[in-house]
Amino acid sequence: MSSIKIYHNPRCSKSRKTLEIIESKGFEPEIIKYLETPPSILEIKTVLNLLDMKPRDLMRKNEVDYKENQFNNDTLSDEQLIEMMHKFPKVIERPIVLNKGKAVIGRPPESVLDII
Repeated sequence: MSSIKIYHNPRCSKSRKTLEIIESKGFEPEIIKYLETPPSILEIKTVLNLLDMKPRDLMRKNEVDYKENQFNNDTLSDEQLIEMMHKFPKVIERPIVLNKGKAVIGRPPESVLDII
């Protein structure tokens, strides 16, 4: 069994390509369709920690949900942003791949090779 986990959006070409690379290397990752099953607040914090990023660094700023829900409000704390990321998972950058205590964003998709 693989320890690889991918936060995946099947409609995203980068996400599909990243998954294809993982599978082409013989791995069967745990696929989390994060728009259907949003990551918990703890999972988001874990991912941020592994990526060494702040919440805003992991956000898709051009998403409608980002603009409509005031994510650009500079007074929001990291905790508030994480709660909003859980509530509006579309704003989370994709795909995110986790493996053996490491994480990468699959942009470009080949970056996944760094951790598999």
